[in-house]
Amino acid sequence: MAVCNTRNSTITYSIQYVHTVGYKRVEVQMACMQAKLWVFMALMCVGVGLGADGAAAGGGLHLSSPNYRNALAKAILFFEGQRSGRLPANQRVKWRGDSALTDGRDENANLTGGYYDAGDNVKFGFPMAFSVTLLSWSAVEYRDEVAAAGQLPYLRSAIQWGADFLLRAHTSPTTLYTQVGDANADHQCWERPEDMDTPRTPNKITQDSPGSEAAGEAAAALAAAYMVFKDDREKAFATQLLAASRSLFDFANNYRGSFQSSCPFYCSYSGFQDELLWASAWLFRATRDRKYLDFLQDNQGSSGTVNEFSWDTKHAGAQMLATQEYLEGRTELANYKRNLDSFVCAVMPNSGNVQIGTTPGGLLFTRDSVNLQYTTTATLLLFIYSKTLSSSGTNGVQCSAATFSSDQIRSFATSQVDYILGKNPMGMSYMVGFGTKFPRHIHHRGSSIPSIKVLARKVTCKEGFSSWLPTSNPNPNIHVGAIVGGPDGNDQFSDNREDSAHSEPATYINAAFVGACAAAMGETQLEEPVDDLLSMMSSY
Repeated sequence: MAVCNTRNSTITYSIQYVHTVGYKRVEVQMACMQAKLWVFMALMCVGVGLGADGAAAGGGLHLSSPNYRNALAKAILFFEGQRSGRLPANQRVKWRGDSALTDGRDENANLTGGYYDAGDNVKFGFPMAFSVTLLSWSAVEYRDEVAAAGQLPYLRSAIQWGADFLLRAHTSPTTLYTQVGDANADHQCWERPEDMDTPRTPNKITQDSPGSEAAGEAAAALAAAYMVFKDDREKAFATQLLAASRSLFDFANNYRGSFQSSCPFYCSYSGFQDELLWASAWLFRATRDRKYLDFLQDNQGSSGTVNEFSWDTKHAGAQMLATQEYLEGRTELANYKRNLDSFVCAVMPNSGNVQIGTTPGGLLFTRDSVNLQYTTTATLLLFIYSKTLSSSGTNGVQCSAATFSSDQIRSFATSQVDYILGKNPMGMSYMVGFGTKFPRHIHHRGSSIPSIKVLARKVTCKEGFSSWLPTSNPNPNIHVGAIVGGPDGNDQFSDNREDSAHSEPATYINAAFVGACAAAMGETQLEEPVDDLLSMMSSY
């Protein structure tokens, strides 16, 4: 009896055998026949069908690309399910309701709105700002692709919802509210945001209790958002964004101090220099003001080599922006390009300098806790760098064991998007609502308890923990577009609601994936259908 082995490495080896071994013609033909036989056996063993998303209904080999246009629409839709505050009339995620309508009242500040960062009901300004920056970057770099997919108005809305909160949180030149909600109390409860009765305690940074990381990231977010809205006929919002961005950068730079000393959650462990570089890079791109370029030039010695890009570590992002300037002729920024090339070599397989390995199925794997946040951010950077190298006519990136062309970098980045959307050993889409096999038990309070529009009575903290967190039933609300923490290092995923490290979604995962998905979307997919999103947002 034949044993089926559908691992891509087996098939690839057989095909490479044809091209790399210099045997006689007849032996090459035999090798070709062997390769075809392996492919045929793989197809027979897999026996999968493709859903409307192009994600496999079962595990194993996939022959077509996922429907990136559909995935893009869902990735953006996710943010509507994370909204805090009074929901607008055009809200598409109908199982959500108004929540946290008095945030900031005790401080005589309006801190309503914004996003719950993940599966809890706290608003953390530091990762929220990073999410806004990534969404804005996606809109700037891939505006045409997003617009062609019909998603630009929704992406702009997602950016504005977060940017509006950051504007409200910056209540004075030396004040920025960085958190709303007592996270310790919140994490002891399992409640819908519409029911929550835990303290909505605000935290803030000031000149006496600084947090340059948080202020710097907020400055970057608002400068990036300005780039999205600056060409609108109504200039008031864009003007407000840019003024606040400049103010926040000055606050972060003039009152330097680490957020780690004043934050209760999402503390920074990488220091604040990366956020200052990141913010100055965005402000130079937005304003062309020489002082921000001088800051980048004068401080490039603090931009070291890194192997991750995350809500805490922004060096690689700043290096990408500075490298774009370098390739346009600003040769004084050469150090940033060298460091960015080191980042690429750290994540590209077979570079000779690999620091971030891949799972057996090919997924970039940084650490076994919410790993997809690192995969999606690295993927976004690889796509943008590939595009930049191609447009500048640069040969590629030289690592110790290989030189990678822009096409090779793009191909690897696409493989990461494909893995997340179902091209993986489990045949599992890690985006909720994409394909037919996706996580059904995500670690998310609002998704796991029936909608307040279905179960109108209050669900208490204790009832949530006893009845809704531990149940083996699927979440009653499909949080369409949510990307969870992802599989372990062996490509395994248990779909366990209580396993937050793997089953919890987060805004900064989706924010990076929006741009990556737009980049992966080729011209041939612009006419692909998009699911009826409204019908998917009902209960199971």
